Amino acid sequence: MYSLAHPVTHTLEIRKSRFLACVEPIADRAAAQARVIELRAEHPGCAHVCWALLASGHSAAVDDGEPSGTAGRPMLDVLRHQQLDGVLATVVRYFGGVKLGAGGLVRAYTDAVAQALLQAEKIEHIPTQTFYCELAYAHEGVTRNLIAELDGELLEVSHGKAVRMQISLPASAAQALQEQLLSITRGELKWEVLDFSDG
Repeated sequence: MYSLAHPVTHTLEIRKSRFLACVEPIADRAAAQARVIELRAEHPGCAHVCWALLASGHSAAVDDGEPSGTAGRPMLDVLRHQQLDGVLATVVRYFGGVKLGAGGLVRAYTDAVAQALLQAEKIEHIPTQTFYCELAYAHEGVTRNLIAELDGELLEVSHGKAVRMQISLPASAAQALQEQLLSITRGELKWEVLDFSDG
């Protein structure tokens, strides 16, 4: 799976209609919806703001008034075909007065997103897992070293009766860390998964 390094835009003109495509990295559906609202505000004269989303196991395909299945779904298909995740594709359409028909619309929305993606820098998308672990003070140093070795990130540490750490790790490494910590602490470990995200 891949995500994008940064947003990329592309403009397509077909029979006087303008299709302003943007593909960009995005965290989740709420962030995508907020971005679509921004685009509507930036383009008050446009006819449609169609969008497609693939992020953290969620997908969306929105035609925004275009005939059903002619905009959001083709855009989503392009994202899927390119094995993307954590990506929002939007196309702002300014209607030029000439109807394109269903086939023409599908081609226009597909091409607008595909052309934008040709310029995009793709980065490997590594699913991560966030969790808490709680262990004795004696094990804090070795735990910090293990997190670093497994390409993890220590998000938060609190010191009470025990050391409580919030950790983000590549999902593939989470089980390895848990097993090593159980061994080091001889089972004296509290472990709580917070979330699993694809990005």
